[in-house]
Amino acid sequence: MKKAASAAFLLSAFLLSAFFSGCKRFTHLMPNFTQQSNPNPALVSQLAVRRLPRVWLWLLCLGYVLPGWFGREPWKSADMAAFGYMQALADGRSAWLTPSLFGLPTEQPGLLPLWLGAAAIRLFGGFLSPDFAARIPFALLLGLSFACTWYACFYLARRASAQPVRFAFGGDAAPTDYARAVADGALLALIASLGLAQLSHQTTIDLGQLAAASAMFCGFAALPRKPLAGVAVVLASAALAASGAPATALVLAALGGASQLQVLRKAFAGQVLQRAEHERLQLRAPLPANPSKPVHAVLAGGLAALAALVVGMALDQFRLTFALPSQWRELRDLGRLWVWFAWPGALLAAWTLWRWRKHLWAEHLSLPVCVAGVGAISSAIAHNSDRALMLALPAVSVLAAFALPTVKRSVAAAVDWFTLLFFSVCALVIWVVWLAMHTGIPAQPAANVVRLAPGFVPQFSLAALAIAAAATGAWPMVVRWRVGRNPHPMWKSLVLPASGAALCWLLLMTLWLPLLDFARSYAPLMQKLQSSLTQSGCVHTIGFTRAQLAALQWYTQRTVQPFSNPSCTYLLVDRDAANRPDTLAHTALPASPWQAVVTLRRPADDDEDLVVYQRRP
Repeated sequence: MKKAASAAFLLSAFLLSAFFSGCKRFTHLMPNFTQQSNPNPALVSQLAVRRLPRVWLWLLCLGYVLPGWFGREPWKSADMAAFGYMQALADGRSAWLTPSLFGLPTEQPGLLPLWLGAAAIRLFGGFLSPDFAARIPFALLLGLSFACTWYACFYLARRASAQPVRFAFGGDAAPTDYARAVADGALLALIASLGLAQLSHQTTIDLGQLAAASAMFCGFAALPRKPLAGVAVVLASAALAASGAPATALVLAALGGASQLQVLRKAFAGQVLQRAEHERLQLRAPLPANPSKPVHAVLAGGLAALAALVVGMALDQFRLTFALPSQWRELRDLGRLWVWFAWPGALLAAWTLWRWRKHLWAEHLSLPVCVAGVGAISSAIAHNSDRALMLALPAVSVLAAFALPTVKRSVAAAVDWFTLLFFSVCALVIWVVWLAMHTGIPAQPAANVVRLAPGFVPQFSLAALAIAAAATGAWPMVVRWRVGRNPHPMWKSLVLPASGAALCWLLLMTLWLPLLDFARSYAPLMQKLQSSLTQSGCVHTIGFTRAQLAALQWYTQRTVQPFSNPSCTYLLVDRDAANRPDTLAHTALPASPWQAVVTLRRPADDDEDLVVYQRRP
């Protein structure tokens, strides 16, 4: 009996040891459960990388890009000022290398976007309105930014370090399908960014900088697989310098080239041999034929930095102004700006950095972290912090896309519910206010419109109503698809944020466009001014901003002359100019005999009063 028990015990011990030995070998074949090789957190099946239908993706992009470029006037104030310089270049009233408006140079450097707008005015101005013709290249620049963001994420997701862990029995995502799904998520995250909507639909140098920085980002991302992408990096760096950001181009060239050096990343991580073995065992897709050769990265980064330096110095674009936040309140406001401006990409990007914290040295994370860091630091030290932060949005969107394979269902559900409530309420408010503008019901929104925009007359457009109704009807369909049984697509968590942002922007640019155009353009004020100037001829101005001078020339076709010219009959004075930080040199009213004629106020703006003086006989 004792011998039988001993034999059973020995047999059981042998079977257990054999079982654990087999488990050890089995986990060696399934590295997603082993801890020694430190695998990445991406576990993605082939069902999760289902392709986003290209028809719907194109419709979403067009529904976001096109509204805002049609049927409106140039808006206050950067949009109007940039258009004024473009028109001066196109009409031959200014030199192309030194743009000026009535003798005043540009407030911010950036020649290339002004050249593009002026060239479009010359090319299409014969059969299109000059202000609409100037917007054509900027709409293309926004589309270029979208395309570069998609391809940057696609090439980064094709890197070996970004590929998901292999399954032991198959069914894991194919490399190309996985990269395409992650790139779709990056594009959706970019569209969903709240701060992108208004700034990306203005004819300013900021949109030119966004397109150039996105192209530079995409070139560095594609460099390991396509060495000719280094040419795109150099050209994009030169374009970014010519767009008024040579210092940013220099930093991006240096960091972009350094982030491609695998030897440095591996040395910092201390995992040279371990990572090679990890890739050999776990990843289905091998490294590219020429994986991130240091010579390619160093050559592209060096030439890009040289191009930025040469172009910036040749065009005199190095005009650095710093305003470091020194108080807790400024830091708090800056943090709030970063959160809402890049929502929801900032939240998902933070989740990516946490989940991939052991792989921050990897190629698909180091490059977007560097690019996003440059934009974030630029927003902290620049006066126009929101416009500088726009350069970080493509990289933040790419980082957000890499959170999709690892995001928890509770986080995705929270984002979906917040997005559903937020954009549904916003769309409802837009429709209610539009109804109140045209019918007076409800009474309170109608009264608010009258109080905030005195003198506004609602304009009904059947085409705008049809487009808005079609977009609103598509929103419940998107919500129904998202809350339905569609658990597999990896990009599903960003469908509602991107669709909601595109919906609200389209509703604003259709239903509210006449109201916004009345409140944000100079057209109502300049119409009043034109009726007050009964005699033709030039005018003098005191305290006018560049945007006001551009609006004066565009709407009244009058020239501004210095006081040394005694032939001008009228003098225009901005009475509130001394209280505004963007005012030009404010001089005192000359002692010549001038008689005040009328005081004009721009609707929806209490701090912009123009006093019209007429020269006495």
